Amino acid sequence: EMLAEANNNKNKANIANAEFLKGYIEKIPLPDNEIDAVISNCVINLSADKDKVFKEIYRVVKPGGRIAVSDVVTTKQLPDTIRQDLLSWAGCIAGALSDTDYKKKLKDAGFEDIEVKITRTYDLTDPFIQERIPLNVRNEIKEWNGALVSAFIRAKKPVKPMINEIS
Repeated sequence: EMLAEANNNKNKANIANAEFLKGYIEKIPLPDNEIDAVISNCVINLSADKDKVFKEIYRVVKPGGRIAVSDVVTTKQLPDTIRQDLLSWAGCIAGALSDTDYKKKLKDAGFEDIEVKITRTYDLTDPFIQERIPLNVRNEIKEWNGALVSAFIRAKKPVKPMINEIS
């Protein structure tokens, strides 16, 4: 249904240079070095294997290509009760990486020029957020309020210089 909706919107906007595919972010159904840019809005948090996600994105992005995502990021460690809660996973909270872990994982995958820019700090006392936090830790909320933020994450795949062989 989401693919159909995306394609309908693409057609309404007369966009000819975009294609939507069904697949898993840990196994993107594209060849190596094929994509100019990978964009995502709070999808990476849903994966349990973020190292695999970043390696896979690196694989499909052309040299000089980029990743530009919006994601929930943590600025300090969340309690294990949150990290293990399924509702918190579905709400893009439990799977959130710290800003430093995001940078490290992107670097380990091979990306450079990595930037994590915080765009919003969530108030964990907000009723919308409260619904996504397990009941057993809602009383402890003040000690980790401000730990969840939205961020734009950008990085580039290095351009490897061509090597001319002399015979």
